[in-house]
Amino acid sequence: MRKLTLLLSILSWGLLASAQKPNDVVDSPIDSATREDFVVNNYNTQLDSLVNLWYAQNAGAIQYSDNSKHHHHDSTYVPHFSDREYKKRIEQMSSVVPLTYNEKVQTYINVYAERRRNSVATMLGMAEYYFPMFEDIFEKYDIPQELKYLSIIESALNPKAKSPAGARGLWQFMPSTGKVFGLKIDSYLDERCDPVKSTHAAAKYLNSLYSIFDDWILAIAAYNCGPGNVKKAIARSGGKTDFWEIYPNLPRETRSYVPAFIAAFYVFEHHELHNLYPRKVTIPQVDTVIVKKKLHFKQVAEYLQVPLKEIEDINPQYKADMVPYSEEGSPLYLPLEIVSPFIRLQDSIYAYKDSLYLNLQPERVIASTPSRVDNSTSTAGKSKVYYTVRQGDTYSKIASKYGVSVTALKTWNHRSSNMLHIGDKLVVYVAKQGGGNYAQTSTKPAQKTVAATNSTQKKTTITPPVTNSSAFHTVKMGDTLWSISQAYGTTVENLKSLNGLTSSKLSPGMNLRIQ
Repeated sequence: MRKLTLLLSILSWGLLASAQKPNDVVDSPIDSATREDFVVNNYNTQLDSLVNLWYAQNAGAIQYSDNSKHHHHDSTYVPHFSDREYKKRIEQMSSVVPLTYNEKVQTYINVYAERRRNSVATMLGMAEYYFPMFEDIFEKYDIPQELKYLSIIESALNPKAKSPAGARGLWQFMPSTGKVFGLKIDSYLDERCDPVKSTHAAAKYLNSLYSIFDDWILAIAAYNCGPGNVKKAIARSGGKTDFWEIYPNLPRETRSYVPAFIAAFYVFEHHELHNLYPRKVTIPQVDTVIVKKKLHFKQVAEYLQVPLKEIEDINPQYKADMVPYSEEGSPLYLPLEIVSPFIRLQDSIYAYKDSLYLNLQPERVIASTPSRVDNSTSTAGKSKVYYTVRQGDTYSKIASKYGVSVTALKTWNHRSSNMLHIGDKLVVYVAKQGGGNYAQTSTKPAQKTVAATNSTQKKTTITPPVTNSSAFHTVKMGDTLWSISQAYGTTVENLKSLNGLTSSKLSPGMNLRIQ
């Protein structure tokens, strides 16, 4: 009876999904550009968001495999192969899911292996952390291991991924579907972003879809558009159940989704052949503590002197940086090295600045967009400034910095995609000083000024925070241990000791403990 109830819930959700998503069936052939609109744009958006994660910002060098016969030290070298070679490799791949090679699949191989190579290197590093967890959970539900590659298309392995339609997390659950599979969603908590719980939910959902269609490719298609749309495509195709035979009658996004899955599976399994290697992404080893009281992340970060962003990024399920009270206790993931101190000092941590942090309302904490944003693309009465794209930048982040809309920023720079490259120069039109919502003086970085002559080296001056209560400094482009030590009245040796550094190398976005 429980299984029947669950299947009825899934079917009803499928009908709802059919109503929410336009079934824009077009019988004529689709060119490559159109085919990429939905899946690639979403993929690029999640990649751009991925680089803002604490552990992605602190990623190290590419991990080359010295034992590989395909090893090529020139990371810019992009191998190319014939259609015959691609077809043979895909046919020889060990998979329960039937795989097909065609020009649609090739379109997405080009995206992964050529156009977003650096990002794929980061995902290969992230996969070393996430894939073993996916594999263990999928094994429990008897899900084919290759379905872990759906997470590449859905979220680019970004646990904080969100779509304009409202899907969230590694597996991009919509709220209704997430709740059907037991994920809690409220003002404080969104378990769609919990890597472990959402993977259990994804496995349950995939299993249920397979029980409906008895075909893994159709289950994958249904994961994207809902079982109702797949059933409609089968009916319109005269009862045919082969994906490629019902292909013209599927929603356009789903026609892209399955080829993108096959391409992701192929590229990740054959990454060395394409001179692609993992970037070293050291996600902290974590353990779980059960929090019995309401607790703000800042209480933990400040009391135990760990970067706030690290705690945020390993706990993406908490929307307001707040662990809510729960009678049975709430799980909090912490870096392994601070678990014992937390347990030992938890009473003091709960009491630390509790009157300040625990009175913050969720809607106040969650709101991150400026209260006044200039949505106009008009340049009249505004000053032109230039912004050079840095590592971790996204259109949203840059637009927020200048108090303008993403649409305006893209319009001024004649851009249509979400792709940015480090070093790109963007034109921004800002309100002149004394008017609008962005002061002209803000176009200069507040943290540092740089002066240089032909005979002298660039000198960086850092302005410390106004208050002395801040125990951390966020590293900016151009910062050195020497310049930071001088700004805060400490020494290089002390900074190294406090932060466990063995070299003087710094990366933008690092949070250095100062005292």
